[in-house]
Amino acid sequence: MPSSSAGFVAVLTAAAVATVGFLAYQASATVPADLGRPQVGGSASAATSKAPRDGRHPEALPAGSGKGERVVYSVDDDRVWLVTRGNKVQRTFKVNPSTVDPPPGTYFVTSRSNAVTGSDGTPIEHVVRFTSVDGVAIGFSAAVDGSTPVPDPTVKTGGIRESRADGNAMWQFATVGQKIVVIR
Repeated sequence: MPSSSAGFVAVLTAAAVATVGFLAYQASATVPADLGRPQVGGSASAATSKAPRDGRHPEALPAGSGKGERVVYSVDDDRVWLVTRGNKVQRTFKVNPSTVDPPPGTYFVTSRSNAVTGSDGTPIEHVVRFTSVDGVAIGFSAAVDGSTPVPDPTVKTGGIRESRADGNAMWQFATVGQKIVVIR
């Protein structure tokens, strides 16, 4: 029996590696051509301004944020949109960013944790991870105590903090494999 179990594990591992490879290919093939370009004005300084893109309609889904069901995260606006098929915004909300921003691009949810301790020592829940930058895991989470503190700028953290209600909505929406589009 042990040899058949080992064979089964080997087949599952091969299938998992093939799936990850396919998702990586799919991610690289579906990045919109204008995703990395500045959305405001067209100058390099506009791309790094951290100024909201549309002061009159801050909750409007940004143009060039992809297609299909996805989570859109704007690092300049510190805002998330949960977008269903047909480009309909199911929910949008402000977040408190971490000290490490993910670069613009298309990602997929790679892992989730119901409850853990954040890198800042805060108990967090509904963790939805989608990439890492220089060894720092990047993902959305909510503090169990409901706080959304501004992170210590001297510590590299990747937790994008949401309110508990928004964290619950993200948890329900963004299962493993869900597309995450990061824009400026």
